[in-house]
Amino acid sequence: MANQQANFLAVIDVGSAKTCALVAETTDNGLRYRGHGVAESRGSRKGVIVDLDKAVSSIQKAVETAEDVAGAPIEHALVGVAGSHIRGLNSHGGITFGTRPREIAKEEIRMAVEKARAIQLPADREILHLLPQEFILDEQAGVHDPLGMMAARLEVRVHMVTAATSATQNVITAVNRAGVHVDDTVFEPLAAADSVLRSDERDLGVCLAEIGAGSTELIVFHQGAVAYTGVIPVGGDHFTSDLSVGLCTPLAEAEKIKKIFGNAIVTLIPEGNEVEVPSVGDRPSRLLPQRLVAEILEPRARELFEMMRDALRQSGMFDLCIAGIVLTGGASRLPGIFDVAESVLRRSVRLSWPSPMAKMPSTLSEPEFATVLGMVNYGQRARIARGLQQSGLGSKLKAMLVGA
Repeated sequence: MANQQANFLAVIDVGSAKTCALVAETTDNGLRYRGHGVAESRGSRKGVIVDLDKAVSSIQKAVETAEDVAGAPIEHALVGVAGSHIRGLNSHGGITFGTRPREIAKEEIRMAVEKARAIQLPADREILHLLPQEFILDEQAGVHDPLGMMAARLEVRVHMVTAATSATQNVITAVNRAGVHVDDTVFEPLAAADSVLRSDERDLGVCLAEIGAGSTELIVFHQGAVAYTGVIPVGGDHFTSDLSVGLCTPLAEAEKIKKIFGNAIVTLIPEGNEVEVPSVGDRPSRLLPQRLVAEILEPRARELFEMMRDALRQSGMFDLCIAGIVLTGGASRLPGIFDVAESVLRRSVRLSWPSPMAKMPSTLSEPEFATVLGMVNYGQRARIARGLQQSGLGSKLKAMLVGA
């Protein structure tokens, strides 16, 4: 049993709507599903923990269910980090060896990367990921692995994903208090990309938009590397809140109406369709036109994609997304949202479903589980990278080099 558990890999996604724990087993043939648990998230809002005790309780419920299905305890896990506190930035640095070219060793690569990361960050922020984009040898750009090559100067361009230290630490504390040791953290869209993006999309240029409950996380790949990360502070909960206010109905009822009758395009709903809308307090339910639901949802959907378009344009990334936009996350399932995205962004858009793994139940093959499934793939690569730890780069950076 101990040998078997050494091959187990556990991940935990603490989202604003749900908390999910997943256990997989690494085999000679790849990853195999062992168990998962899902609990309603309490104590989290917009990707940030606001009530530690409630968050711990949600994590414990998800973990206990996953342990029961897997038939094994979860003692260690990889944990996802997301939310509006995430910031991405690009940096550049390098070292000169002298006038004569010399062979580049692992230590020189490490030194160049350290130069690139040596920028002043606010005291309340930390680097979550350091992702090399390309190496430059004597002004020759586009090198992916300079080890063993000759140059007089080595430079590197990197993308850094930074997070609020307190927000990240609160997630780690909540998972620890739930009885699970956090082995590492990962920016959730970076992990989700593992389960939904294709290699040709990454090379050509693509933006993955993970529309979660509390926010929408963006990650842009270009020439196979991460070029941009950012967060739009609009998610599925904002659609629900709009319905709650517009229809004067409780949030829980608004969520049900959104899932059953929601549509982001008014004209896709036949005229004459009606929806029973529960009232607040003791007032009786009302019959309202279904088109009214879409009239409330469509402006919010347009706002989301306008904000996404503006963020990509301001960062210079919009024109790099030649392969278009890929939507994932639970809120991407809203009918009509695909059409709104194409109308606003003027780019090809596709909805994505995560790649399955062996023995996995079909219920996990949905956009809302793309992150947690991607985290398992990410965790497996990080584990492989630790086996290559003789390099001077350190396991986390090496994992990024393998993963990016």
